[in-house]
Formats: sequence, C-alpha cells, structure tokens
Amino acid sequence: MLDKNGIAKRIAKEVKDGYYVNLGIGIPTLVANFVRDDIEVEFQSENGVLGMGPFPYQGEEDADIINAGKQTITTLPGASFFDSAMSFSMIRGQHVDLTILGAMEVAENGDIANWKIPGKMVKGMGGAMDLVASAENIIVAMMHTNKKGESKLLKKCSLPLTGVGCVKKIVTNLAVLEVTNKGFKLLERAPGITVEEIKKATEGTLIIEGEIPEMEIA
Repeated sequence: MLDKNGIAKRIAKEVKDGYYVNLGIGIPTLVANFVRDDIEVEFQSENGVLGMGPFPYQGEEDADIINAGKQTITTLPGASFFDSAMSFSMIRGQHVDLTILGAMEVAENGDIANWKIPGKMVKGMGGAMDLVASAENIIVAMMHTNKKGESKLLKKCSLPLTGVGCVKKIVTNLAVLEVTNKGFKLLERAPGITVEEIKKATEGTLIIEGEIPEMEIA
C-alpha cells in the first residue's frame, strides 16, 4: 500500500519532458518533489506562479512565495509571477499539458467531486472549476477509500460535482486505474496489494484484463 508520497512518486512518472503541469491542493503538490532530474518541466500554480520547484527545507521558507494552497514553495531559475487573469488565461486557453488534482469522489464515467461536502463551510469551488473544464489530461491523486473504509471510486458521485466526464487516470494508495467508457480499468496494483483487495475497495465497475503488474515507484 502507498502513502501520500508513494502516490506522488507514481504520478511523477506520468510527467513528460517539456510538460506544463498544474498541481492541485493536497497530494498533487508533492509531485514536484519526485520528477526526474533529466527532464524539464514547468509547474504552474493558479495563484500566479510558473516554474515552481520542490517544497523548501525547514528554515528556508519564504512566506511571500506560496502555491494555491497557501503552502510555501520554491521557484526554479527563470520562474515568473503574474496576476490571476494571466494564470487563468493559461488554464482556459489549454496551455497546460497535465493537471493533477485531489478528489473526494470519482465516478466510473470520469465525473469528479473535489470541492464541497454538504454542511461544511467552504470558500467556493475556486480554480478547480476552470481546471476540469479546460484540461484535456487530468490525473487524480486520492485515497481509494474514506476514513470509514468506504469506496471513493463510485458508480455515481454522491457529492456536488466539480466536473463531468473529465478524469482520465487515477492513482490511489491501492492502484493505478484508467477511466474508460466501460468503467475503471485496473492498470497496476500497489506493492503488497492484491487484485481482490482492490475489487473490495472499488464500488464502481472495475475492469480487469490479464495479469495486473505491481507498480514500480523507486
């Protein structure tokens, strides 16, 4: 089973040379720590940063340099800062190659719910609305089940939707799955996790074809 860093490491393998990548709040922010050193990637944050680097070491933080989740970040040589209008022009203009988001629920048709739990105070949907509407390649980083052990990969989302039919791939603490028109296709399983365990943890339709390999995250 993977922890949050393990999920981020696996997703980092999806990042290709020359990509512009938007990282959502939560587990996705960790991806920048694990991208290969031999490729060039530009990480974009919707609050107006292009060229984010890894998280700073303790004691080296600059409180004026933050991501959309208000976490302190580092910037790489050549990084730039700009206003929200420019940031969302990049997103809405489809200039971002890969968007990595967290989620509370994902449906088997690719619907995503990641902004609101009824009864809890939230500031609003924020940039997630623009990201899911504009991005052509969305990978979700999430835990496979909630704290009660209930599946978060569902036939249909129960929470208010952020986007419809937009998620392409999901990496959880148990598995890597592709969203297809027939349901969740199981691509890889986490170290030490069996296909049967993934079946039990998935409410939505799970497609299993042939031998399912174990993830390589080293």
